[in-house]
Amino acid sequence: MAQRVKTDWVLLAAIAVLVVFGLMMLFSASSMMSQEKYKSSWYVVKWQFVYALVAAAALLFFKSRDYRTFRKPSWAFVSVGLTLLLLAAVYFLDPRTHRWLRLGPISLQPSELAKPALILFLAYCLTMRSRSVNDWHTLAQATLALGLLAGAVVVADLGTAFVLVATAVAVFYAAGLQKRFFAAALLIGLLCAAGAVAVKPYRIVRLFGFFDPEYRILETRIVNTLDPEGKLRSYVDRAAHSKDPDYHVRQSKIAVGSGGVLGRGFMDGRQKYYYLPEAHTDFIYAVVGEELGLAGSLLVLAGFLVILWRGLRLCWLATDDFARHLALGVTTAVVVQALVNMSVVLDLAPTKGIPLPMISQGGSSLLSTLASLGLLLSVSEHAG
Repeated sequence: MAQRVKTDWVLLAAIAVLVVFGLMMLFSASSMMSQEKYKSSWYVVKWQFVYALVAAAALLFFKSRDYRTFRKPSWAFVSVGLTLLLLAAVYFLDPRTHRWLRLGPISLQPSELAKPALILFLAYCLTMRSRSVNDWHTLAQATLALGLLAGAVVVADLGTAFVLVATAVAVFYAAGLQKRFFAAALLIGLLCAAGAVAVKPYRIVRLFGFFDPEYRILETRIVNTLDPEGKLRSYVDRAAHSKDPDYHVRQSKIAVGSGGVLGRGFMDGRQKYYYLPEAHTDFIYAVVGEELGLAGSLLVLAGFLVILWRGLRLCWLATDDFARHLALGVTTAVVVQALVNMSVVLDLAPTKGIPLPMISQGGSSLLSTLASLGLLLSVSEHAG
């Protein structure tokens, strides 16, 4: 007898609510900027709605298919290879930011595609070698894919690279990786992270500025000796001696604090009127806090906690390794990115340019997130 497919309506409802809520908040956060820049207050949210339709179609595509369909080398290797090709292309075609491939009003951010590609590859690789997870051949294959994707992404997007590494750590842990390999990976990861920060002076300033707002550490003789050309010095001067060195975070905290419990009211926020930079992208959670207060902020958090609950539940109940790794990878990628974004907005982490999934503007982010969640729903419906 054929297995009866059941949809996880709790998970699907949480996704739908977050997407619709995101469109509403995006209109509120971007309407004035959109009117001034594009002569239409609906311009930004109109394109986000178009991307939402495409992303919803991707979700339904993956949801309707048995997740075992994707347990093939063609999906695992082609997805990683295509993503690396796009990341290489964007490096040359977008020399200023190394982030977007543009075709008229349509843009694609290849770094967002790295998350589902890595999840599919790790789930396939660790499933095919489930009895030899701690074998050097298996580790070399998996870490090579992680290193190539994270290395290509970190050139312009440290936040997404962090999400990739966090996702890989969670999947490796569930697969049974021994502690000695985790210790070695932690050491290598810290060295790579230090190198990624060191090659970008503004990242050094952001990191030290988070722990030392007056930049005393960066003004020591040791730093000046290590930076004879004064490149870092110019960034420190720009930040430490500006009118407000912590402007982004300060305005974000003003927005969240002024919202109180119930907020000023939808569309009635003030910080989005060019006080709060990136109000419709990386800092849209601050707009939620100002207009809908603590209640609205907790509603968004609750949506991601539902995804975390249903994802971990699937991971626990899954009857095969591929389903388990797939569910854990998708859940980790979505929830970790959301928590990192919220932490930056609330000044609990150094500033990173990373969107809030399904809420912030970003068609590539929305497409990547809903496609990944479609895989999660597929596991829910077909894993028995």
